[in-house]
Amino acid sequence: MSDLKNTNILIMSTNGFEQSELVVPLEKLKAAGATVHVATPDGNAITGWQDGNWGDSVDADLKISDVDVDNYIALVLPGGQMNPDILRADSVAVNKIRRFVASNKIIAAICHAPWLLIEAGVVEGREMTSYHSINTDLQNAGARFVDQEVAISNGIITSRSPEDLDAFVAKIIEEVREGKHQRDVKLAS
Repeated sequence: MSDLKNTNILIMSTNGFEQSELVVPLEKLKAAGATVHVATPDGNAITGWQDGNWGDSVDADLKISDVDVDNYIALVLPGGQMNPDILRADSVAVNKIRRFVASNKIIAAICHAPWLLIEAGVVEGREMTSYHSINTDLQNAGARFVDQEVAISNGIITSRSPEDLDAFVAKIIEEVREGKHQRDVKLAS
């Protein structure tokens, strides 16, 4: 299936990502024909978290600071508790997320990764979902929380957990096929 041929997608992550939430989108998006790059804070390999222990490592293609947003149609943010908690304190990562949103790119965040969207100030007024423990965080930031496997708000895709990965990746592929999403950008200060 080469639906996404000539399409570049970025996965942004650091250590402690939920193993399946990075690996499954990486493999399925590549299988759909996309070129998928992994960006990490230092450009080095990162290690996942799986079943209460450290999981496998994933090689990085570049540093987050070296990402040229214009080279990608979509950004995928895997969850896990540690990964987005670390990245939301990284101003370079948060600013790249803001640039993706401001450039009308597709954003996909699963599990705890909507924390990054909250930190980037891009959730107000959007219908979103997340891992159950952060749904109050989304609501407090102005999102309309829904408890469903995938929520989409004008090119910003969110999902709850690894159980939703098939629907999450299918929605990413669908949205990438549609292309850029013009949106009224609301970036909180």
